Amino acid sequence: DSVKQTVFFFAVYLVIGRMATAIAPPMDISPKQKELSPTKRITQMADGFTTKAYMKNVKVTPPPKAGAFFERPSKPTDFRKFYDRGDFPIALEHDTKGNKIAWKVEIEKLDYHHYLPLFFDGLCETTHPYEFFARQGVHDMLEHGGKKILPVIPQLIIPIKNALNTRNPTVICTTLKVLQHLVVSAEMVGEALVPYYRQILPILNIYKNKNLNSGDGIDYSQQKRLNIGDLIQETLEAFEKHGGVDAFINIKYMVPTYESCLLN
Repeated sequence: DSVKQTVFFFAVYLVIGRMATAIAPPMDISPKQKELSPTKRITQMADGFTTKAYMKNVKVTPPPKAGAFFERPSKPTDFRKFYDRGDFPIALEHDTKGNKIAWKVEIEKLDYHHYLPLFFDGLCETTHPYEFFARQGVHDMLEHGGKKILPVIPQLIIPIKNALNTRNPTVICTTLKVLQHLVVSAEMVGEALVPYYRQILPILNIYKNKNLNSGDGIDYSQQKRLNIGDLIQETLEAFEKHGGVDAFINIKYMVPTYESCLLN
């Protein structure tokens, strides 16, 4: 009987001890004690889709960003080299309305096969005075070029593509304004650009919906024509209007979300 009583009291003691342990609040452990504790769990980092990623106490690192909107610095342009060497017949003229280019020769007499691709190459520039001379020089030559522009179109595609591929918002906006001017600069220029849509439009497809959601605020970039999404829409509409019958189907192939401004 004494043995049974001893076993009984020992069992009761174990039950009461377990209940007390479950009810009692956990003891606070200092950070140093946690660091020194041998039972501490160490979280390790592992790449996704690896064998280590399936282990316990392992945190999977998130995938890296694709970088579609990251700026890509351009290489030194030929425009900068020619300008520093003094090969362009231009000078800076200060006017009451702002700066403008003082051409040392008549624009109509320039060799467009030589100068127009160089000025388009300068669209990648972002520093003064290269940026100003390239942008203003392109607009001046397109304004006075006339029939000289159409034969030069194939030489302009690579500079345009390089400028868009910088993914610099300022450079992209400048290039889009130049493209809008280019398609109306002379007859058949818009149609001559249609075979080159595959080089020009992929970047436009990436940035087409890049608009600022300002709620009820004012987006002053719209007034200054610096909103990339709006400029791309205007450019695509200009391509469709002046690109002939095949323009829309080629634009739709490269920019699937574009809707016709003529058919609807």
